Amino acid sequence: MKYLTYNPEQAYLLPPSVRDVLGEDHVCFFLHRAVERLDLSALEQGYGEEGRPAYHPSLLLKVWLYAYALGITSSRRLEQRVREDLAFRYLAAGAAPDFWTLNDFRRRHAQALNGVFTQVVELARSLGIGRLGQVAIDSTRVAANASRDRVDTVGKLRAQRAKIRRQIRRWQKQCDAQAAEEAPGQRVGAAPMAALEKRLEEIPRRLEQLRKSGLKRRSRTDPESRFLRARKGFVLGYTAEIAVSEDHLILEQRVTQNANDHASLVPLVDAVEQRCGERPEKVSADSGFFKLQAIVELGKRGIDVYVPDSVQARELNRGKRVQGAAPVRHPEHKRMRQKLRDPAGRAIYQRRKAIVEPVFGVLKEQRGMRQFRRRGMVKVAVELALAATAFNLTRLWHTKPKLERMP
Repeated sequence: MKYLTYNPEQAYLLPPSVRDVLGEDHVCFFLHRAVERLDLSALEQGYGEEGRPAYHPSLLLKVWLYAYALGITSSRRLEQRVREDLAFRYLAAGAAPDFWTLNDFRRRHAQALNGVFTQVVELARSLGIGRLGQVAIDSTRVAANASRDRVDTVGKLRAQRAKIRRQIRRWQKQCDAQAAEEAPGQRVGAAPMAALEKRLEEIPRRLEQLRKSGLKRRSRTDPESRFLRARKGFVLGYTAEIAVSEDHLILEQRVTQNANDHASLVPLVDAVEQRCGERPEKVSADSGFFKLQAIVELGKRGIDVYVPDSVQARELNRGKRVQGAAPVRHPEHKRMRQKLRDPAGRAIYQRRKAIVEPVFGVLKEQRGMRQFRRRGMVKVAVELALAATAFNLTRLWHTKPKLERMP
């Protein structure tokens, strides 16, 4: 015969083995073993004895981590993949949680999922990954799940208030022109007028919220998002910050509303030291993180810092000194410029791009982190924590020699 037998309706005589189909080295089996080594008591404490039995948190965690490893961030898409994809079905042990259950898991366990990220970092370091010889720090803008058109400003709210008042007066004139014998409750325009009056009552509250926020523009869809400057203009979203080891393990991740990175250097270094229980030897970041006070503080701790100011950043990019720049006077600032002008120091700083920027490239281009699915600081922080945890696990999976030491 020219072709192999083909019959989609043919039943299996014996159930197929998932390992035979996917192969022993598939990432889902490694992810299963890794999660089984974690302490999930913080997740389990969120469930009581009453009510119907819930899906095991280990099941939901594995399914979500594998989803973020594939760039699936939608609970509805994940529900479909759990039914159709063999690896998801293996991790779910044949169960089929719906999108509401999957999304509720992310919502309920914000703090515990951040603890899972810490445990994965500790697991990686126990396997010899996550060296703190050089830690590179960077940030990026991630769009919020919000419309740029649904934004409140003082001028826009005042114009909207005047427009609604004109519409109310127009409806009142139309109602007054109706026949006198009609009942007031049956007049044409009574329901639209009530809706307009309700919208008019909301405007003072929205103006007060805008005043308290101190913002010129405030999103109505996601009030905690911010308009942040990016390379291609302004982005309505959040700032995602990460610290990455020299062997491409994410040591720290967080979401902020910061419009710039000046105040982020020391907190990120502190977080790395707290998670890893060890102080990094070298720290590098771009000029956006330069703040003299932070440089001095880290220098006192014995950390070798490589962060140029804006003038020296242009010097490094152009390959020649900037003419007419104001001289620096602080000794630590002078030392930083001298260090980055030295070929050895410049090589260490340039290594930063090869450490941290590919990680952001994978997260944004392959893992769906160009836009958050959920709204609010706490919820988007959970998304980034899941994406970073999944990235670290796949990083471990790719490090084949280290996996032989993992039972």
